Amino acid sequence: MNKKFWATTFTLTGTMIGAGILGLPYIFAKSGWLAGLFWLIILGAIMIFVNLALGEITLRTKERHQLSGYAKKYLGKWGEYAMFIIVIFGIYSALLAYLLGEGESLSKILPGNINPIFFGIIFWIIMTLLLREGLRGLKKIETWGVIVIIVIIIGIFFRFLPQIEPSNILVSNYPNFFLPIGVVMFALLGFTSIPELRQEIKGQERLLKKAIILGSSIPIALYILFTIIFIGVLGGEVTEVATLSFGPIITILGMFTMFTAFLVLSFSLKDTFKYDLKTSPIINFTFTSLVPLIIYILIAQYKIIGFSSILGIGGVISGGLTGILILLINKKSKKQGKKNPEIRMPINWPIVIILSIIFIIGIILQFSQ
Repeated sequence: MNKKFWATTFTLTGTMIGAGILGLPYIFAKSGWLAGLFWLIILGAIMIFVNLALGEITLRTKERHQLSGYAKKYLGKWGEYAMFIIVIFGIYSALLAYLLGEGESLSKILPGNINPIFFGIIFWIIMTLLLREGLRGLKKIETWGVIVIIVIIIGIFFRFLPQIEPSNILVSNYPNFFLPIGVVMFALLGFTSIPELRQEIKGQERLLKKAIILGSSIPIALYILFTIIFIGVLGGEVTEVATLSFGPIITILGMFTMFTAFLVLSFSLKDTFKYDLKTSPIINFTFTSLVPLIIYILIAQYKIIGFSSILGIGGVISGGLTGILILLINKKSKKQGKKNPEIRMPINWPIVIILSIIFIIGIILQFSQ
């Protein structure tokens, strides 16, 4: 394996490990850790399958697209519009969660009791400037950012291992068994980075399948360690933004995870407007950067919706509906695209229908909580 492989792998890992990881302990504490683990494994396997299906689409398609572009090519105008709306909703949900989380984290660790909105705006300015670096800058930041996240999570796991109470891990709360679905889905989202992976690994496409599997699996393993730490030590006393429960040093971990994911998602959003919608630089900047900032200020100022609610709703709607469209696109691309791509997934109508039903049930359960 070479640098290009690891850079590609960590781009997917960094996209997935964002605000979702910070919401998992809070939700797992409400449902019981074992229930959360169940959904993490089941939904994790499904999302890896769909990620590979999307990887196959990118390899079958000669032109460069983001998700809405692939939908237009293989499903037509209705697919393009549906995918665009769903993807934008999902990315905006994520960016809002990151801005909320970063604002609260910085406000917590820095002196002066300054309004979190101020720090959210400062974070937004830094991310907007880094976005100008493009794919080359993305590789460097994402790779090192993910390495730092992995080291810190493993480090705090062994640091707090002696303080973990097994009884906290084994607590069950059956009425809340389905509660984790939305946040778990959010924590597993990495669709928007797959087209970027295709570009990053160009020339070594045979490694894309391994990069997607490993890049999707690393977050799942880290989520297990992360939730064990918080629930094992704190039990049910976990805040919505989990790292705020442990003080300044671990709060910095949360800031790292949101930093890397915010950058990748912003880059994907920028590419959607640039390559799929062919917008001007001014329109691109407006919808990639300014619109999320304005929505964030309104939500934070008037406390319209909470951190975990954003994760849950964004997870089931964006993850579920995008997943369904990806399966439909994949099936169509097998007839129209490149005949022998490096990834070939066994997708047929029974698989499409079964997974679609699972995604739709997830949406219904999220809104029935």
